[in-house]
Amino acid sequence: MRYRVRHTTTYSYRESVAVSHNLVHLVPLDSSRQRCLRHELTVSPSPATAHERRDYYGNRTGTFTVQQPHRELVVRAVSEVDTHSLAPPALASSPPWEHIRELLGGGACSRSGARCAGEFAFDSPLIQNNSELAAYARESFPAGRPILEAADELNHRIYSDFTYDSAATSVHTPVSVVFGHRRGVCQDFAHLAIACLRSLGLAARYVSGYLETMPPAGQERLVGADASHAWFSLYAPNPDLPRDPWSDFDPTNDCLTGDRHISVAIGRDFGDVSPLKGMILGGGPHEILVSVDVVPIAVSAGHRQQQSQ
Repeated sequence: MRYRVRHTTTYSYRESVAVSHNLVHLVPLDSSRQRCLRHELTVSPSPATAHERRDYYGNRTGTFTVQQPHRELVVRAVSEVDTHSLAPPALASSPPWEHIRELLGGGACSRSGARCAGEFAFDSPLIQNNSELAAYARESFPAGRPILEAADELNHRIYSDFTYDSAATSVHTPVSVVFGHRRGVCQDFAHLAIACLRSLGLAARYVSGYLETMPPAGQERLVGADASHAWFSLYAPNPDLPRDPWSDFDPTNDCLTGDRHISVAIGRDFGDVSPLKGMILGGGPHEILVSVDVVPIAVSAGHRQQQSQ
């Protein structure tokens, strides 16, 4: 599939902002299952400085500074991405989960050798496990069970046991509160799953991105009605299968990720991959409006050229 993603964030301030420093994670990743063909970031007012770099986890991040007084800041990111589905992993043929835990204890690294997977087995600023989460996780992880089969069941249980409620939490809600109230959004469910897996000594990372959504039958698709999405990725290498050692699960939708999922950034938790964050001087109270649009692009079978929209 080929998609055009438009992500617009508008900050409206009651008072003038003198200086604004910002960090963004808005460029889709290049990986074995997707390729970012084009990306453009525009900022209004125009920034005095703007730079792009790779962060510690390999994500493309942008920084910019607006130095002229303003009462509104608009950040628009437009990307075009090709995605494709990989053959789903054989859940029941994956190694026993205790075997992976032992590998991590020995400092196992991802196949790329870029970062030790074990870094994702520890608590992080927004994800701390506890005995209740460990007990909840162990229901899906009896001794000797294949790790991906167990993770798939955990993914399904979170989907079944928790209610999606956009008013129940904020970006700062602790995992323990989400677990107690049994309500939250995709960020919360990803954090919860990661906390459960880390409580068992396994490595799991947070993935931010987008998901193409479908309108109800008989209704037109609403422009700008999509949203950022999040899921989790579990380290589960299998020496018998030459594939990516990380497998991605979406607890909000009770599935493994597919070609409708678009990955943007990976990290320990949401704090590492927030789409946009920064510091301002002035401004006073403010409002934030986020609009996301994920649109399939028709391409010819022979040339894969984008058709006019």
